[in-house]
Amino acid sequence: LRMLQVKLIVTGDDFGYCPRRNQGIVDCFLAGAVSNVSLLVNGSAAADAAKLARRYNIPIGLHANLSEGSPVCEMLKTNSSLLNQDGFFHGKMGFRTALSEGLLNMSEVKQELKAQVELFHELTGHLPPHMDGHQHVHVLPEVRHVFAEVLEEYGIKYTRVPIEPGLHNCDWIPPSLMDFYLGVEEDSFNTVDVFTRHGIRWPDIYIGLSTMGKNMSVSNIWSAIDTAIVESVSKAPSPADPMLESRTVTIELMVHPGYPSVPPVGGCGEGPDDFSQSWERLHELQTLIKPELQSHYKTRNIQLCSFKDL
Repeated sequence: LRMLQVKLIVTGDDFGYCPRRNQGIVDCFLAGAVSNVSLLVNGSAAADAAKLARRYNIPIGLHANLSEGSPVCEMLKTNSSLLNQDGFFHGKMGFRTALSEGLLNMSEVKQELKAQVELFHELTGHLPPHMDGHQHVHVLPEVRHVFAEVLEEYGIKYTRVPIEPGLHNCDWIPPSLMDFYLGVEEDSFNTVDVFTRHGIRWPDIYIGLSTMGKNMSVSNIWSAIDTAIVESVSKAPSPADPMLESRTVTIELMVHPGYPSVPPVGGCGEGPDDFSQSWERLHELQTLIKPELQSHYKTRNIQLCSFKDL
């Protein structure tokens, strides 16, 4: 593994969610702990986030949101299959239920995704180099096709496919959450062909489910990266002379650092959720900026970068 170069994209998700989240993500970026961010354009502090990204030159992509808060497309704000009876998106699980019951209009999904790309462009002055889905909605059945079409139409090259090596061995994840993750994994496997057909790319390896919130630790991140690298190298065809080989493996680590939200400030229209208000965000922030994590990257020949560096 000596000749292996690893490019690691550490993406801070939910940029724009609230001012305290923005501040935490910026602090991580300035500490060299986050190298890329994903913006919620319907977040209450999205405009502020875009300004911060410009000010600090933070590589930024789009965190497409169909499950939390309000749509950005004016026409969908009142009467749309994407909304529940309270006039907000259906929620992480509610969206999945509505989808499985055939209640979601895919042309409205497409309309909202395009409106979010347009708003991103308006806020940042450029199209997103990468676009993924808040709460992994982008790999769901039907949605994956529409999502891929939108990326292709706008020439957005990169996305995220949340299949995490070693996830099945993570016995610290509670069963209910593991069920959700395994659903995300299955949806992701079924999405690979669709994204490939549309010429969309993603890093070789994804990690982040096993290291979220209170489960994040320096050793836990190390072992997730090491597991991922070993798996990736074992899958690759080996050259005739291994000594001649120098290859690059790309990894995306999804993280959610921030200072806890204080209601009523934050969220995407409905105020901040429990995870945002919890100490777990701060725990991620404090773990990511630890010097021993940074020094581990150096000794392992791991270079932090963003999607435009791939």
